[in-house]
Amino acid sequence: MEIQKTQKSHRSIFKNISEMKNAVGKELGLTPWSVMDQERINIFAKATQDEQWIHLDEERCKKESPYKQTIAHGFLMLSMCSKIMYDSYEVRQVSMAINYGLDRVRFPQSTPAGSKFRGRVYLVEFDMIPKGAKYKLNVIIELEGQEKPACVAEFLALAYN
Repeated sequence: MEIQKTQKSHRSIFKNISEMKNAVGKELGLTPWSVMDQERINIFAKATQDEQWIHLDEERCKKESPYKQTIAHGFLMLSMCSKIMYDSYEVRQVSMAINYGLDRVRFPQSTPAGSKFRGRVYLVEFDMIPKGAKYKLNVIIELEGQEKPACVAEFLALAYN
């Protein structure tokens, strides 16, 4: 396993699928900080037709929301896991990798618009299967300056040689 590091992030690179088994229990990557801006929230709301005021109406939120501003959808934060995983590790000599499912998802902390977030990815389980592997990742989305994460998800993935 090779690790690419920058000043504030790191990413694991595996030569092949079987090399991943040695990383069970380890952090695979930490992404750079990104901003959850209102534009991204608006686009997600439109795409999913979840246009609840708590996500879109900045003026109403100032008056009625306990957060005093709009917040990102929990499922928007969950969807960021795809990019976080992509930025956290790479497996070479793979023909394809697909999402297999989720075991557990929680949203311990709301994400106010304008928040900075980043992801940490851990490999928690790994099994070889015919022509590839099935594995579980623990993805944690942290918010800058907050004790609780915005999202914690156990992702199941399949990768094929």
